Amino acid sequence: MTVVASQLFTGISIGAVLLLIALGLALTFGQMGVINMAHGEFIMAGAYTTFVLQSAITDAGVSLLVAIPVAFAVAGAMGVLLEFLLIRRLYARPLDTLLVTWGVSLLLQQLARDIFGAPNVQTRAPEVLTGNTRIAGDLTMANNRLFILGLVVLAVAALTVALRLTSFGRRIRAVVQNRDLAAVSGVPTARIDRLTFFIGSGLAGIAGVALTLLGPIGPTMGTNIIIDAFLVVVVGGIGHLRGSVIVAFVLGVLQSSVEYLTTLSVAKVAVFVAIVAFLQWRPQGAFTLRTRSLA
Repeated sequence: MTVVASQLFTGISIGAVLLLIALGLALTFGQMGVINMAHGEFIMAGAYTTFVLQSAITDAGVSLLVAIPVAFAVAGAMGVLLEFLLIRRLYARPLDTLLVTWGVSLLLQQLARDIFGAPNVQTRAPEVLTGNTRIAGDLTMANNRLFILGLVVLAVAALTVALRLTSFGRRIRAVVQNRDLAAVSGVPTARIDRLTFFIGSGLAGIAGVALTLLGPIGPTMGTNIIIDAFLVVVVGGIGHLRGSVIVAFVLGVLQSSVEYLTTLSVAKVAVFVAIVAFLQWRPQGAFTLRTRSLA
């Protein structure tokens, strides 16, 4: 039972990281149908924001807390700029958005190399996040992963409240369900698109802050994790936030269980095979949105 509980907590921590990476993408890809391959570079921007702030603020705890809203603003501004310059001309053309944003991701990677250099850099974790916390008995969990889990809970709660209970959240859902009808009803669709990109990209920046607690920062870190983010959103169901939440934790637990019995590489392969098999059975994902469309 101790081993089972330990692997369950490990899976939950892996799922929290997956969800934090995919949360912003669930909004821009899932809600708007834009295949943004530069999403990983927004995560990278959030990570480098933490690195820069640590150079200015010596206290690692203070710099981490400051980095969360600053990274949200930096990555969100990058997303708005991308939407204004390129994406707004490519709505309803997902393959074009894939190609264009892939080019943007390469440009942002080279920009990061020019500014920070090609080698990876490391940030300092606050002292309180370097140890472990005893959950019960012999069960322990790393403090940094507990922090990420708490950050995920806050982010999901804030996004759910924003989409369900606020006026701009209702406008976002209206544009998602029927853009033309929302436009003729007086909803400023262009402004809503920009706001959606700001929130989704800002969440990617927060994910970058969290990833600095788990490993080094580099220009290609976004490329290494963007596929995992897309898989979570696609398997969860396009446009379904709850599906992304559930699938992220299911995949995390599956990976931790297989990794305990075999190796990390085998666990990655097993998760990918499980995803392919699931999509063969249910290509629309675990959940689907109810719409009034007759198509």
